[in-house]
Amino acid sequence: MELPKSKFAFLTLPRYSMIALSSAVEALRMANMVTEQTVYDWSIVSIDGKPVAASNGMELAPTLALEQIGFVDILFVCGGMDVRAAVSPKVLSALRRFAERRIPLGALCTGGYALAKAGLLDKYRATIHWENLSALREEFPRILLSNQVFTIDRDRFTCSGGIAPLDLMLHLVKARLGTRIAQQISEQFIVDRIRNDRDRQYVPLRAQVGAGHETLIHAAQLMEQNIERPLSLDEIAAATELSRRQIERLFKRHLNCVPKRYYLQLRLRRARELLLHTSMPIIDITTACGFRSTTHFSKCYHAQFGYPPSAERHTRQAKAAAANPALP
Repeated sequence: MELPKSKFAFLTLPRYSMIALSSAVEALRMANMVTEQTVYDWSIVSIDGKPVAASNGMELAPTLALEQIGFVDILFVCGGMDVRAAVSPKVLSALRRFAERRIPLGALCTGGYALAKAGLLDKYRATIHWENLSALREEFPRILLSNQVFTIDRDRFTCSGGIAPLDLMLHLVKARLGTRIAQQISEQFIVDRIRNDRDRQYVPLRAQVGAGHETLIHAAQLMEQNIERPLSLDEIAAATELSRRQIERLFKRHLNCVPKRYYLQLRLRRARELLLHTSMPIIDITTACGFRSTTHFSKCYHAQFGYPPSAERHTRQAKAAAANPALP
């Protein structure tokens, strides 16, 4: 059965991230290959139709003028380095015209800044590369920013940088063509796990709070270094020469959570890494991540991720079996 075609366009801004754009486009190309149909079409575009240099100095051809592409299912803005300088009044006007035509809009890497500057992310959930999260929160408080790998909210599709666009495209492919096609694409690219919109990009703490908060960074590092045997808040206070109350205020002011919650999230993230990338029994992971019982661990894990650790492990095993049907 012939499938209808979807058309995406990628608006390249000066010094855009080549790895982000190619990760997105290659997922579409592979979808066409594994289905043996042209289910996706795409165009590389710029404001004037001239090739734009990426952050690595390379240019892509053919590049079309934005106003010549007609209707597309999603227009993605591709950002990279110095995105503020790359967002011109012409870019903002063009994006607003596409929004007026009810064309869904997306962004790769720092391209979300262009949508934010155009006022097209107000009251939307969105994400951007972690280096830009804090600045965007300050400049555009009406956007509901998160540190997710990618975020889909109605007709807005935003993702962080690096290879995160591959995860976003695989999510879109899965929604349209099914799990098996998405899995086949990931197998071709030797990707052992497709991340979803519950996965979060790792944001270095120093980038979140700034280099001027060494005491807070030290406290968080103590937590990271003591996962199996979690330290008490009193022990952390003694090591940092602060009071419990001072530490609580630092975490609340700069991370918007209490120390206990931050510590728990660190331990759960470590547990998820072990579940996904090792064959350790769940009872051993429980101990390795400082939980007093498997029941307590399962309850905390379910509250954080929406399902118990056993479901995480079963999902991974099912995907492995599907990818290697010949194995016993």
